[in-house]
Amino acid sequence: MIQLNLKGKFVLAVAALTISFSASKAQDGLYPFEEKGKYGYINQSGKVIISGQYAFADQFYDGLAVVKEKGKKGFIDKSGKMVIAPQYDEAFKFKEGMAVVKLEGKWKYIDKTGKIVIESNADYTYNFNDGAARFQKGLKFGYIDKTGKEILPATFEAAYDFSEGLARVKTGNFKTGKWGYIDKTGKMVIPANYDDAFEFRDGLANVRVGNEARGKYGFIDKAGKWVIEAQFDKANQFSEGLASFRVGDFKTGKWGYMDKSGKIVINPKFDQAMPFSEGLACVKIGVMKDGTWKYIDKNGKVIIDKDFAFPSDFKNEMAFVKVGGLRDGNSAYIDKKGAFVWQGAK
Repeated sequence: MIQLNLKGKFVLAVAALTISFSASKAQDGLYPFEEKGKYGYINQSGKVIISGQYAFADQFYDGLAVVKEKGKKGFIDKSGKMVIAPQYDEAFKFKEGMAVVKLEGKWKYIDKTGKIVIESNADYTYNFNDGAARFQKGLKFGYIDKTGKEILPATFEAAYDFSEGLARVKTGNFKTGKWGYIDKTGKMVIPANYDDAFEFRDGLANVRVGNEARGKYGFIDKAGKWVIEAQFDKANQFSEGLASFRVGDFKTGKWGYMDKSGKIVINPKFDQAMPFSEGLACVKIGVMKDGTWKYIDKNGKVIIDKDFAFPSDFKNEMAFVKVGGLRDGNSAYIDKKGAFVWQGAK
């Protein structure tokens, strides 16, 4: 067992986890559902495989899922067997063979048997990505490897996970500093010249030059060369060969999609636009509370023409949605034809 000797006091609020598929991948063909305050799992046919019995249930990753019982979190397998007993104040998904947990006020990394493999005295720790994991000491960030060795000390004002071999970090003052990209030796391979920057996807990263109100977004490659010049009022990461972009301000601007050459393939006409996943993307028509979500294909054609209050990406042919109000609406899963596979009780 490896121990990290990191000291410092810093209180960090951890956001509560909810059923959401917009930024993560459901695995193993089971999907969490919530009904009358209890969580369980259904399969792709909508059949209940693990009955609603938990205070919380996350998606499956690497064959295991986080669940909560009597105020503590543990891990179950696909049969519903509790393979790592509920004992943690906090627990996150398995990634690259390890999961981050919090036990008796300390952050640790465990393997799939529940064995503690890395102990940390950091104020906050994150999942492994590309073989490295971030940690937070006070208001500074650093990185460790899978042996628990500190490969980069906590010197960065802000830092994010490694992706495709590079990590975005912020240098200088937190408010006025610039973003660049480092490799795992800590070398700044792409100079910190950007006012905002995001992780690499498909060899490209979206970056912003200028302030949030009037700055422009474009895309660079891993050499820091502009592939798509900064010209958009907002641009998100590429997914399945397309990236959403906005023309105009946050309130009245419209969203469309471009390809990796910068060519506009779907004209900006949506009020919000999410990444493509399994060939479909959810887009919003209408603003604020009056808007509803639908699903389009890569030609911009509406494929699922239903009004959802909350959408999510398709993962393994299923998407989690809410019908009716965002807060008081009915939770459901749909297939790629828009048919309801499962609907929760109102």
